[in-house]
Amino acid sequence: MTDDERRPGDDRPAEGFGRHGQVQWYGRGWGDESRRPGLPWIGILLVVFGALLLLERAVPQFRAVGSAFVLAIGVLLLVRWAIERRMAFLYAGAIVTALALPGTLQGLGLPANEGLGTLSLGIAFLFIGLVRWRGGGGVGWQAWLGAILTVLGATRVAVPQMGDLFLPALLIALGALLVFRGLDRG
Repeated sequence: MTDDERRPGDDRPAEGFGRHGQVQWYGRGWGDESRRPGLPWIGILLVVFGALLLLERAVPQFRAVGSAFVLAIGVLLLVRWAIERRMAFLYAGAIVTALALPGTLQGLGLPANEGLGTLSLGIAFLFIGLVRWRGGGGVGWQAWLGAILTVLGATRVAVPQMGDLFLPALLIALGALLVFRGLDRG
């Protein structure tokens, strides 16, 4: 802030500059430090998550409660993204929700196959890719990673024996595609 940009009656020195009598100083900061900071969400999340981990270790029956709580945190982050539209909340909410979903389903007694976690992460990244695309950002790595994880997870859920063969087959197909494209150019 320069002296010209100050409001009438504001006697604070311009940001980063101060004067007291004959002494002048200049400093740097991380933005407007007079603003009251919001809740330290990451600190709250770490404290709650650590307490849940300790509770889960002490009382194994609380495993499902811990997964459900982490799922609730993921949904809360997605709600916060819907309100504030900050991409960090979208990424954190989608990924935390996807990671907690299989444990929550298993804790509820529903069958949670081996590939459900991969499938959940794939759907989360597809959702992130959809939001990016709808915002005019084009199809990014999120959509590609989401598509690969979704197909891999769905294959492992539907046919567990085929799921072990899917990744090597995908790598061979991608490699062959790159080789044939290189031969066409050369």
